[in-house]
Amino acid sequence: MDSSLESATDFIRVGASLMGEAEERGDIFFGHGTDNGLDESIRLVLATLHLPLECPDTLLNGKLLESEKEAIQDNLRLRIADRIPLPYIVNRAQFMGLSFYVDEQVLIPRSPIGELIEGHFSPWLTTAERILEIGCGSGCIAIACAYEFPEATVDAVDISNAALQVAQVNVDRHGLANQVRLLQSDLFSALTLDGSAERYNLIVSNPPYVDRADLDEMPAEFRAEPMLALEAGEDGLDLVVRVLSEAAAHLEDDGLLVVEVGNSQLALQQLFPDVSWIWMEFEQGGDGVFALGKDLLLTHHKEFQVEAERRR
Repeated sequence: MDSSLESATDFIRVGASLMGEAEERGDIFFGHGTDNGLDESIRLVLATLHLPLECPDTLLNGKLLESEKEAIQDNLRLRIADRIPLPYIVNRAQFMGLSFYVDEQVLIPRSPIGELIEGHFSPWLTTAERILEIGCGSGCIAIACAYEFPEATVDAVDISNAALQVAQVNVDRHGLANQVRLLQSDLFSALTLDGSAERYNLIVSNPPYVDRADLDEMPAEFRAEPMLALEAGEDGLDLVVRVLSEAAAHLEDDGLLVVEVGNSQLALQQLFPDVSWIWMEFEQGGDGVFALGKDLLLTHHKEFQVEAERRR
């Protein structure tokens, strides 16, 4: 890289240009926090220098140390040549205005469920004393729920111990160890108390839901994420069907299940055409998130159970 580059501003400009060129070639994809090369370059350079986004010009235009230049160049190489998502490079992602530690063991936070959390799942959720997140990954949804429902106790489960280690870092950083409990569990398998199913007012999940076709067409940046958090069978519904078949036993009578299924929405509707799905609408963008109350889960329990058994 040009030795005349001296400041953060210089590297931001060059980084944005390099990313723009890569985008024109189809060799880079933005979808993990930004949607363009300039914003991506700003975040990469400032995060590498451990500077805030609201950084004064005096710092942006100051002369960099050689070690700082090398660190920026290394990170630009990872982002552009190796196509590693920016949050993995800087080990940081934002969700609902909160900062989270992330690495390659967890999905990068980006769920539209955040908008529902901010709105307290109104008007569908009436009580929130106990909340459960299934497939918590980094723990971002569980932690955001803890902030929005400070009187609630929150359980967060994941099958991956590596993911739970990341979630523990975030729970500790946010000072929520007394409110958020992390458990290793294959969906609901570990959620029993004295032989009975633990029950919740709200169960929320962003499970793996990517179908085979979408997985094959994903940009390289998304394939850097853990397949365990993405892949879910031919139609993307293997885990979702299991959640549907098991959730009622873990909900209070007025409880609510909220699940993100993304592009697998149509496949889900075709699989269970008689279910009166409540599909969430988002002002900030996003789709493919449904809500069901315990009554509807019980009404359709047999068909959910039969389909879950068929897929085992």
